[in-house]
Amino acid sequence: MHIRTDFILDDDENSRNVRVAFVLTDNILFSIHEQDLPVFRLVRLRARLRPGSVRNAKDVLLDLYSTDAEYSADALEEVYEDLEEAGKRVLTHNVTDTDAAGVLETIAKEEDLNGRIRRNVMDTRRALSFLMRSKLLSDEQQEEARQILRDIDSLENHTAFLFDKINFLMDATVGFININQNKIIKIFSVVSVALMPPTLLASIWGMNFDHMPELRSTIGYPFAICMMLVSSLIPLIYFRKKGWMK
Repeated sequence: MHIRTDFILDDDENSRNVRVAFVLTDNILFSIHEQDLPVFRLVRLRARLRPGSVRNAKDVLLDLYSTDAEYSADALEEVYEDLEEAGKRVLTHNVTDTDAAGVLETIAKEEDLNGRIRRNVMDTRRALSFLMRSKLLSDEQQEEARQILRDIDSLENHTAFLFDKINFLMDATVGFININQNKIIKIFSVVSVALMPPTLLASIWGMNFDHMPELRSTIGYPFAICMMLVSSLIPLIYFRKKGWMK
């Protein structure tokens, strides 16, 4: 019997799915893979600590799938904890663009890991279904395989929940970024509106007509400067009272 199955490998650098080929022949299970996986190390450790718990090669294969489900569950718990920390950073009152960028990086990483875990458990489900249809398992082993499938069902529900949480945090983070950008645009808009009256006055007094009473006045220049300052302050005071500058 030949089976190819994905196993999740979550380390500090990056997460990835490692393809493992199993060959079961003459009650001997051969595994072919390029990297040493934590699941295999854990199964070997358990076999040493519990002599007699593994009776044949099919028990080893089922133990590998069961341990893989446990490893995926632990990885999902870490994803949830990281998303909780990201959520606390997002839901604070003052979220800067730098904070938002860091949160988006965390969310993207956890979304990738969550997707790989979902792919892993789906592939494990396929392999277990194949084993059960092959009729090579005993009644006890069939029941153990069904129990592993029930665990996988709960893991798939958990990954779906995490996908919803990731989408919520992504929308919330992007929303805060938009709010910060709107604040900047609002400031530019207020400044532009406040400068419109002095610009109008400067345009009027910059005309080259002979009969302009302010041209020959000794206080014409300071009067024009004061009028431009007052005309720019009036919109700013009005906007402040309306609360548009907060």
